[in-house]
Amino acid sequence: MSRDNLTVGAVAKRSGVKVSTLHYYESIGLIASFRNNQNHRIYKKDVLRRVSVIKAAQKMGVGLESIKQAMSFLPLRTAPSNKDWNNLATYWKKELDSRISFLQNLSENMTGCIGCGCLSMENCPIYNTNDELSKKGTGAVLLDNLRNE
Repeated sequence: MSRDNLTVGAVAKRSGVKVSTLHYYESIGLIASFRNNQNHRIYKKDVLRRVSVIKAAQKMGVGLESIKQAMSFLPLRTAPSNKDWNNLATYWKKELDSRISFLQNLSENMTGCIGCGCLSMENCPIYNTNDELSKKGTGAVLLDNLRNE
């Protein structure tokens, strides 16, 4: 085997993910392998960078579907170029900036509510009489509205 190629076990060991995880990533199109004469999966070394990017994105709370969409900017069977990586970074920067903004807003606005302990239905900014907020949409609409202001 070429020094530029790795077995699935070697990729798992080097990347810190289970073999079954690599198989799953491959099944959903995040990484690619080829088969050797013994029909074993063989990966090019550049798969280590792809797996590292996947793991980093997951640590930031990015789901696999979003990762897959973002990585669609990268060629699957060849090593990505610097331009390819820059395209990915540009795509993800918008999403990560949005997540950071949401988390900052959550931190700033939830601290008082959670910490106050007032339990006052008259003064509570998230009290939702007769579910009036349902007209504004689903989820944490008050936080979403603050974020968009």
